[in-house]
Amino acid sequence: MSDVPANPASARIDQIVKSNDVVLFMKGTPLFPQCGFSSRAIAILEHVGVPFESVDVLQDMEIRQGIKAYSDWPTIPQLYVKGEFVGGSDIMMEMYEAGELHKLVEDVPGAAN
Repeated sequence: MSDVPANPASARIDQIVKSNDVVLFMKGTPLFPQCGFSSRAIAILEHVGVPFESVDVLQDMEIRQGIKAYSDWPTIPQLYVKGEFVGGSDIMMEMYEAGELHKLVEDVPGAAN
């Protein structure tokens, strides 16, 4: 991933990722997830107790396609913590079960300890 976004969608994604401690690119919203994987990702973040921003990729096709190129990851949802790509719902679940996700977000302002 280069430091210079290649197109407007990448620039918008980069700005979102870098201006939020925790951001989830998902299908739907936290209240109304539109796929099982996004629903599971929301449940994991809520169990961890960390505040997060969400981006509904179904509302913007440029973001929906652009996030896959930005992360070089083919699926959605995608979690970013402190500007770094973490992974999708399967990786989030593995990290949650191993206690690694709690450690990753423990110093995020507003996170439950």
